[in-house]
Amino acid sequence: MSFGQIQGNEKLVNRLSEAIKKGNVSHAYIFEGEAVLDKKAFAEAFVKAVLCEEEPGIGCGRCASCRKIEHGNYEDLIYVQADGSSIKDEAIEKLQERLKTKPYGPRNIAVISDADTMTLRAQNRLLKTLEEPAEGTILILLSENIENLTQTILSRCVKFRLNYFGQESYEGMMETARAVADLLLEGQPFYKRKEAISEIMKDAGKTGAFLDALERVYRDLLIEPSEKGRLYKKSQIYKNVSMIEQTRRQIQRGVAKSYALKDLMIKIGG
Repeated sequence: MSFGQIQGNEKLVNRLSEAIKKGNVSHAYIFEGEAVLDKKAFAEAFVKAVLCEEEPGIGCGRCASCRKIEHGNYEDLIYVQADGSSIKDEAIEKLQERLKTKPYGPRNIAVISDADTMTLRAQNRLLKTLEEPAEGTILILLSENIENLTQTILSRCVKFRLNYFGQESYEGMMETARAVADLLLEGQPFYKRKEAISEIMKDAGKTGAFLDALERVYRDLLIEPSEKGRLYKKSQIYKNVSMIEQTRRQIQRGVAKSYALKDLMIKIGG
């Protein structure tokens, strides 16, 4: 996947692409997104754009760097992930030793998946690298919930929130969410609400994207007053957003997607 193929995050991709072309690449990034998002794929597309020899800022998919990243054998790209339920101090210590070695190419790049699972000790150790990174080093932290990261870590990284970038476009998912919100507002029968989300319930990626989109619909009603927005009480919008967050947590704890979504349709729509 190249940067240009990522949908639903066009503004972010363009911003990062321009920064790469101008040589304004930061030493540390946090890409935050739902568990169902393939944040690693986004990070690798970004790394291709940084290292690409033919189309910097985009990634050609043809040069040696792009091909090696695609096949998981680029020498200077280091991966760190949770061991069990967390990333421990030893993993960060090992990463730091690796980053001290001279890269084969222009720079060392580390992708830390599940960064929000780092123990406090691991975060404190990583802080030293964030404060004094070796020249050219890029650290990419992938996180589901940045609230689990210390403020000192957050303050030393450029932070971005990722939208869904699956087969269905972001705007397509927003349209689906708006239609469902209308059904709920109108108090349509449950079978119609169920039909509206029948395809979404089958796919984990679509489920997370739908919850993001539905929450965005309600938040937009608060931020941008409209004819439709006047049909809601603010207290009800806040309550709907809270129920969406509750549904998200239920799914994360292992509750079946179909049950959680149908329950949400009942709670919001009555």
